[in-house]
Amino acid sequence: MKVVFDTNVFVSAFIVPGSRGEQALLLADRRKVALSTSVPILTETARVLREKFAQSEQDITAALKMIGRAAPIVRPVRKITILEDAPDKRILECAVTGEADLLVTGDDDLLKLKQFEGIPIVRLADFLRAVPPDDSSHSR
Repeated sequence: MKVVFDTNVFVSAFIVPGSRGEQALLLADRRKVALSTSVPILTETARVLREKFAQSEQDITAALKMIGRAAPIVRPVRKITILEDAPDKRILECAVTGEADLLVTGDDDLLKLKQFEGIPIVRLADFLRAVPPDDSSHSR
C-alpha cells in the first residue's frame, strides 16, 4: 500500500511518543507500507517542529533523516489549486505524483474532500485500522 502522510502525522510522530503518528511512521520505517514524501512536506514539517513546538535544530534534523530513511522523496510535477492552503496543495501534489493508495491526515480541509483523483483521504486512526498489525508472534 502506497501512502502519503500529511505534516500533522509526522509532527505527531515526533512530538508525542507512542502516538498514532509514531505508530504510522514505524510501519513505514519497517516497510509495512510504502511511504512517499516531498521536499515541501519535509520543509513544512521542519517549520512546524521549529515554530510551534520549539524543537532544536538537532532534533529536527534527526526527524527529517528518519522520514528520509522511511520514505523516498517524490518531485511533484503538477500544481494543484483546488484548496486555498499552500501546504495542503503540496500534500495533494505529493499523493498524485507518488501514485498513493491513501493520503493520511488530520486536516479537516483535506478530510472534507474524502478523496482526490481516486486517492482516498483518511484519518490516521482509520489508516492504522486498515494496515494489518505488525505482530509476528501469531505466525505459524
